[in-house]
Amino acid sequence: MSIQSESVTEEEEEEIGYNQLAQNPPAPADELFDISTTVDPSYVISLIRKLLPPTMNNATTSTSNHVGTNDTCQIMNDNNNNINDHENNASPSVGNEAWEEHGCVLWDLATSRTHAELMVQNLVLEVILATLMVSQSPRVTEISLGIIGNLACHEVSRKQIVNVKGLVEVIVDQLFVDDTPCLCEEFRLLTLCLQGSEGVTWAHALQPEIVLSRILWIVENTLNPQLIEKSVGFLLAISESEDDPRALLLPNLVKLGLPNILINLLAFEISKLEGDERLPERYSVLDTILRAIEALTVIDSCAQELCSSRKLFSLLSTLIKLTDKIEVATSCVSAAVLIANLLSDSEDLILEISQGSPGYLPFCFQ
Repeated sequence: MSIQSESVTEEEEEEIGYNQLAQNPPAPADELFDISTTVDPSYVISLIRKLLPPTMNNATTSTSNHVGTNDTCQIMNDNNNNINDHENNASPSVGNEAWEEHGCVLWDLATSRTHAELMVQNLVLEVILATLMVSQSPRVTEISLGIIGNLACHEVSRKQIVNVKGLVEVIVDQLFVDDTPCLCEEFRLLTLCLQGSEGVTWAHALQPEIVLSRILWIVENTLNPQLIEKSVGFLLAISESEDDPRALLLPNLVKLGLPNILINLLAFEISKLEGDERLPERYSVLDTILRAIEALTVIDSCAQELCSSRKLFSLLSTLIKLTDKIEVATSCVSAAVLIANLLSDSEDLILEISQGSPGYLPFCFQ
């Protein structure tokens, strides 16, 4: 998808990524950079207005073209309170195909910090909140989450997400949507937000057991490689987050079986490597799982359970002993680090290895 603008050069279009809109998540926040373009702000504002659900659209038709006025803010907030009354009859204010087209353009524009801040100033978050509350289309939900995910790549716009009343809770509710693309965008968004300075707010919203159980259920049951990578990446972000978010979420995740789930995922991925056909798209999945396990081994409350797992040690040994390791060299390095972590915390395991127990060493560096 491209934006028609004579004043935008081909080089600028390539940098912005207009041809990789909906299906390609942007680079992490620290890899993004601001790009100056001549996209008219009024064009961005008009796109936001085209996403308005009917309950908001009707209330704002008499307002000015600039959506960011105080009067319009009040109108939108008042209508947000009444959205549930219209839920059964509501749909995007334009046809789904047109809504998707406008939404994808905003999704792409949100990769630019300048555009992201303009969008937030003109109430795109309030519009998306209203859309998520009434949407019955998985594609509309995916695009909405994708837009917020791109906004979350920038510190200023990310901080505004938690300031929109009800938005954090509605985003967390999307974990219960049974649609793989939606869930991929959901976990990408949650990962970005948890890593920001607002991580505690998100951790509180994610803390209920029903939410954590749902997260682990998705991780354990999905067969989609991208969703496995995104969901495990989110768990990795929890393990690597600041003390407060980690303390709020990790103990309950461990109680609900997180270590065993990760070990079982590792077993599944290694079984794919041992099969006749290796799938390159699964290599990054394997690496993410190993990184998640490694992050847990350095946390005291998790290390003991992992260090006592003979199954984990056996799987790591199997990975390192693969005859063709070039394609998964990074994962083998992670496995070696993990083995070192396990040995440093388990005297029993060292004793078993030194006595030549079956299944352990001759494992490693052959």
